Amino acid sequence: MIHVQNLSKAFDGLPALIDLDLCVQKGSIYGLIGTNGAGKTTILRLLTGVLIPDKGEVLIDGTPVFDNEEIKQKISLIPDDLYFPAGASLFDMGNFYKNVYDGWDQEKFMDLIALFGLDGKKSIRSFSKGIKKQAAFVLSLSTSPDYLFLDEPIDGLDPVARRLVWKLIVDEVAEKQMTVLVSSHNLCEMEGICDSIGIISKGRMRLEKELDAMKSKMHKAQVSFGPDGCPDSILKNLHVLHQESKGSVEFLIINESAARIREVIEAQQPLLFDLLPLTLEEIFIYELGGEDDEIKEILL
Repeated sequence: MIHVQNLSKAFDGLPALIDLDLCVQKGSIYGLIGTNGAGKTTILRLLTGVLIPDKGEVLIDGTPVFDNEEIKQKISLIPDDLYFPAGASLFDMGNFYKNVYDGWDQEKFMDLIALFGLDGKKSIRSFSKGIKKQAAFVLSLSTSPDYLFLDEPIDGLDPVARRLVWKLIVDEVAEKQMTVLVSSHNLCEMEGICDSIGIISKGRMRLEKELDAMKSKMHKAQVSFGPDGCPDSILKNLHVLHQESKGSVEFLIINESAARIREVIEAQQPLLFDLLPLTLEEIFIYELGGEDDEIKEILL
């Protein structure tokens, strides 16, 4: 389990994170969403023990991460900005990782190289950005991590490689209870993958929730009551966040359970009534109210 409490970090007097709380359950996939400069990469560097917090605590399995060799053996990080030594091949890096990580799995390493169709003898620096990212996934997953941290993980990957990467991650979570934290500015990518989402703005956590809980409490209703429009009783008896009309059809964003929405609307005998799925972007837009320009940039 990852537990962050009251975390603050500043650089040259400028705050990057401010009193941030974050909790990631074991065996889950957590999406950390924010624009560039929101503090996502700083969080990852604190979680992996690269940086020391100015205030607060960063705990993995109940113990501090910084200068903790035992915990770092369980962690693997794939940064957005990858680095490999000049001339080093994937086989060279595999030999290096094997001497660093106690959990190194040589058989998995060879299997993943074959699965991605990579050249293990060629200098990694000669690869394209997407192939370098694939090489990084091969190395990270071969360490058999308990905790995998990903910074913009699918940037540069083609659609086929992207599907393969997510499948491998989901399989590791299901089979070995690996815990994953994914930092991204792309809500669409996170929607089908994550169990929970945290959204940060200007170094602060704005919202942290389980996706299933959010989706079960917010719905889009398409209704029509003819030329008289939507009865006032519906607007009074339901928590309507947004209302929009297109001709005689009303679209309502309602923060209630599906059962409650059906009970109230069907009692008014609508001519048309349907509950439509909300995208993750829509959920956050209406949940947060869209008052923050940085939040709008994430969502729209």
